[in-house]
Amino acid sequence: MDEFVKLSEDEHRILKELYPRSDVRGLMHLACHLLLIATASMVVYRCVDSALYLPAAFVLGVLVISLFAPLHETIHRTAFRSRYLNTAVAALGGFLLLLPPRWFRAFHLHHHRYTQIEDRDPELAGKNIATPGQYLAHVSGLPYWRDAVVTLLRHAWGQVDAPYISRRTTLPVIREARAYLLAYLLVAVLSVGLQSTAVLTYWLIPVLLGQPVLRFYLLAEHTGCPLVPDMLRNSRTTLTSTVVRFLAWNMPYHAEHHACMALPFHALPKAHALFRHRIQTLTPGYFGFNRRLAHDILKRAW
Repeated sequence: MDEFVKLSEDEHRILKELYPRSDVRGLMHLACHLLLIATASMVVYRCVDSALYLPAAFVLGVLVISLFAPLHETIHRTAFRSRYLNTAVAALGGFLLLLPPRWFRAFHLHHHRYTQIEDRDPELAGKNIATPGQYLAHVSGLPYWRDAVVTLLRHAWGQVDAPYISRRTTLPVIREARAYLLAYLLVAVLSVGLQSTAVLTYWLIPVLLGQPVLRFYLLAEHTGCPLVPDMLRNSRTTLTSTVVRFLAWNMPYHAEHHACMALPFHALPKAHALFRHRIQTLTPGYFGFNRRLAHDILKRAW
């Protein structure tokens, strides 16, 4: 059990009951998520030659890009009890989002270990939203895709030098990047050979349209929180709708996740009830957070 906060005996007892992972709950949640994606894909199919394509593709893109949530859970190995299921779903999500899971796991666990610690937390590196232009560029998602492609190519070339990747992990990261790159090339060759635009229609265009929603969402996790090691102070829990919590696999309960990162996603609402009185930053809604953030950025700029 990975806990990064001081706990009372009662809190330990309650949390112990929340730690068990479940293949059934994970598969049910994933099945519902994939059913939504399949439904949105059918809508895109019907709208592909009309003016409604872009709105339909945007909805599909938001649903596909939300697979970041089960990818995140599976690299923590908390989405399912089965190691095989965690690995398989991580591979699928990582492929669709250009985020190979072996590398992402090393990156993300380093973020957990050094959350909001300057020069140690890899999520802080290169994250600059001090001006309106930088904020808009970040939320566009374009820097994400650029960095994802560059990182994949560098790793496939054998250039792995990040401090959070151990010697033991380096070779698997390189092999994974090469396998992903080969798979992407195969998809491209097949698309050209079959003269098919399906990859563009149902994957690439939708995720380009949907990525800004994920950037908008992820900004709330730590932006503006204190640069301190206390997980209930350096992470934000965002109070949001049932729909958002479903698509994000309960990750709006982010301070709770950082406090006890081995808790499965379905236990986080109960962890929220346990820790709510100790969480420093509780924010009502993602639009509200980003509106205040944009206001502060504009105020500093002018």
